[in-house]
Amino acid sequence: MEQTVASPHVLLFPFPGQGNMNSMLNLAEFLCNAGLHITFLNSNHNQQRLLRFTNAQERFSRWPKFRFQTIPDGLPADHPRSAATFFEILDSMKATAKPLFREMMIMASRKESGLWPPLSCFIIDGLMPFAIDVAEELSIRVIVYRAISACCLWTFFCLPGLFAAAELPFQGGDVEDDMDVTIKNVPGMQGFLRRRDLPSFFQTKDPTDPIFQQIGVECQKMTQAYGLIINTFEDLESPVLTQFRSQVPNLYTVGPLHALTLRRQHSSSSMTSNIAVSNSLWDEDRSCITWLDSQPPKSVVYMSFGSLVVYDKDTLMEFWHGLVNSGKLFLWVVRQDSINISGGEGTSFLAEVVDGAKERGSLVVGWAPQEEVLSHPALGVFLTHSGWNSTMEGIYAGVPMICWPFFADQQINSRFVSEVWKVGVALDKCDRWTIERVVKDVMEQKREVLVESIDGLAKLARRCISEGGSSRSNLDRLIQDLRSVRESVYDTSTSTLVG
Repeated sequence: MEQTVASPHVLLFPFPGQGNMNSMLNLAEFLCNAGLHITFLNSNHNQQRLLRFTNAQERFSRWPKFRFQTIPDGLPADHPRSAATFFEILDSMKATAKPLFREMMIMASRKESGLWPPLSCFIIDGLMPFAIDVAEELSIRVIVYRAISACCLWTFFCLPGLFAAAELPFQGGDVEDDMDVTIKNVPGMQGFLRRRDLPSFFQTKDPTDPIFQQIGVECQKMTQAYGLIINTFEDLESPVLTQFRSQVPNLYTVGPLHALTLRRQHSSSSMTSNIAVSNSLWDEDRSCITWLDSQPPKSVVYMSFGSLVVYDKDTLMEFWHGLVNSGKLFLWVVRQDSINISGGEGTSFLAEVVDGAKERGSLVVGWAPQEEVLSHPALGVFLTHSGWNSTMEGIYAGVPMICWPFFADQQINSRFVSEVWKVGVALDKCDRWTIERVVKDVMEQKREVLVESIDGLAKLARRCISEGGSSRSNLDRLIQDLRSVRESVYDTSTSTLVG
């Protein structure tokens, strides 16, 4: 019998959203590079789109110990999978994926073939507690991964205190008129956090809203797991992370993950910096890079609201007029599925927007290689929905931000960008006059101050991912912890665990 020490075999299972999958794939690259066996479990829908629009299959084929596997999300192919249907996706994953996931994991934890040892650890997106239940049932170590900010996660843990202090649910007659009331019972955020800055799920008068129960379960699972991975860095969220460690002491802050990936790719002899690397679920229109090449430095407003946001016609037109009236050049990402107009009217309306931008020397595209756009010298400001991946990418690139958050963690991210880190400005209203004024302010009068602040944060981010930096050290610690999970003897002749 031929025996070898089994290499750790880690399952990575992201929630089926663009941001969740993208950042976890960045993590997967590092674990692969450390020589670990990695199974990346994607939804069928996302895997099809990933393989259609990227070179991910080719990139990851460099590691023989990496493989993709898929699982259905239970939704029809034409389901919008947008912010408005977020909880439908959650419910469908729980109903459809849970029994299939359990069956797959029972098989994978007992027996594999060839190079693949049994699973030794799960890294599970915290939005899917059912997958954590399966890991606990199989007595497999589980580490929770969250693709949102630590400041948002900390408010989740503070929910019981907010209820006990009667700060939730919101009290009063017209809640909308009282959204600037200061929140007092989120330790570390007193003095600047307002009702409107809490995660959008909290903004309800109904104390029985099932989302509160869902968040409670997620928090409980985080405290029971072996550890928690967050795509952030110590110098960015240190005060919040100090609070967080009172509940979850074993934190791995490993961000910005996209920057760690870029650094490894650019230093690798097998890849060069001019090879496009993407984990996108949309077809990236690279003509925007050629267009940016012809624009003056710091002259362009880049506007993108991510992969889930859907506009109504009125909102889109307010942004359109605000950008045009500012007199600034703009690069605007408008996904084909992001316009909430029925039938062929949506297509014709988008065509008008595209043509109108072109007439004014600007550009509208369906999707863009965002990391490359943000690092381009022509970029002057990033008008963003304040999704966490976008926020981290904007900080690392050193581009001041204008924030218009939509849902989930985006409200609190926006507040930190504008009031804590002071690297951007939050829109308080979505009308053309406000948008015009803020764009001009950030591109002109406020630019120097904002650039100084964000340059400082960008330098701290680079230090964190450098050798000896906090994120790099935490990643090394994560890899060592994964290697220590199972130092078992593996019989390569029978593909069974024997020790």
